[in-house]
Amino acid sequence: MSLSLRRSIFATLATLFVLLAPSPARATLYLDITSAKLSKINIAVPWFTPLEDNEVEQDADTGKEMARLLSRGLKFHGFINIIPPARYGGGQEHDWFALNADFVIIGKYRFKEERLTIEMRFIDITTGSMILGRRYNGTPDQARIMILKFCDETIGRLTGEPGVSRTSMAFVSDRDGHKEVYIADVLGDNLRQITRHKSITVSPRFSPDGKFLAYTSYHRGNPNLYLTDLSQDKITTPISYRKGLNMAPAWSPDGERMVITLSKDGNPDLYLIDRKGKIIDRLTNNEGLNVSPSYSPDGSRIAFVSDRSGTPQVYIMNLADKRVKRLTYLGNYNTTPAWSPKGDWIAYSGRYEGQYQIYIISPDGGRPIRLTDTAGEHEAPTWSPDGRQIAFSRRLNGETGLYIVMRNGSNYRKLFDFTGNETFPRWSPQVQ
Repeated sequence: MSLSLRRSIFATLATLFVLLAPSPARATLYLDITSAKLSKINIAVPWFTPLEDNEVEQDADTGKEMARLLSRGLKFHGFINIIPPARYGGGQEHDWFALNADFVIIGKYRFKEERLTIEMRFIDITTGSMILGRRYNGTPDQARIMILKFCDETIGRLTGEPGVSRTSMAFVSDRDGHKEVYIADVLGDNLRQITRHKSITVSPRFSPDGKFLAYTSYHRGNPNLYLTDLSQDKITTPISYRKGLNMAPAWSPDGERMVITLSKDGNPDLYLIDRKGKIIDRLTNNEGLNVSPSYSPDGSRIAFVSDRSGTPQVYIMNLADKRVKRLTYLGNYNTTPAWSPKGDWIAYSGRYEGQYQIYIISPDGGRPIRLTDTAGEHEAPTWSPDGRQIAFSRRLNGETGLYIVMRNGSNYRKLFDFTGNETFPRWSPQVQ
């Protein structure tokens, strides 16, 4: 997309931080990044430099690392190309037009009295105007938060919705020899082990506020459902330990209820439970195997998988009257539906020509859109909280890792380079 096609409108963005060079309004660029015709935007992020009153002498790598983190956060969103600093020496003064840059971000920092100040300006090369400016104050260990907050605000100015660089991914890994739940930042940093059951753990699910994680573990011999408070690392609470399956919780949007699969009466059926595991309602009743529920954003419906027609297919249930309609018809094995944050799409894994690929389909039905077309088994899709990207697991040649793709099927790439096999990804909610 050429710069001449970008439409500017005026908007203000509330913030707890001080706006640099304030004016009554700032230009906001809304780009349709889901369009297959959109060319990547070229942004230069030169190395950050100290402010004049910086009190603590820093080595040359400090400003470089700040710029690298911001660059990684911007690039993660899939529609931005970072101009390599090696092309211009990393300095903040350059002929950006000659580099074909659309925008430049100028960053400065100050260490003073054990406090850190970071200033960043997002500048439109064509007009020379500052689209976004922020000054953040905090402690030195908050540098990452400051930089990625600016990253997400920058994405917001470009697209109308904030970015997701501060979100996390929960997943199952066998890196220590057991299948345990881990969480990492989406940029691949701050890997944290959540479970230590030394057994098989599956299907981690964030609560809507991101403070809790539900999952199923086999460590007591039965697949029981557990809940852990992510503010600590020691205590997990069993909330459903009925005989048979206690699987794959889907949180209601208000975080007060879950839909899970129980097989306590023999057949795997869907039940509505509260946060303490008490059964509120039975949603399906012996109509085939019923698994993998996913709530619509408004909480009125669920998507789920059932083989009631003879093969696993995706169905939608209206929770008010429990009426069910079949959604998928293409292919004979469609599983793990995931409702998009805006409610406009449902992603799922479907078997095509002997391999599982990722598809999206409207909740109203119709022909699905295939997003992946590479070798391997693509399974368990999960949406980014802005609805622009989908993560999933890919199994190929005996190894399983996490991958990601844009909603339009572009920018397919591997998410992490951790040790071990990774399965059951689940994207965290947006960070406020």
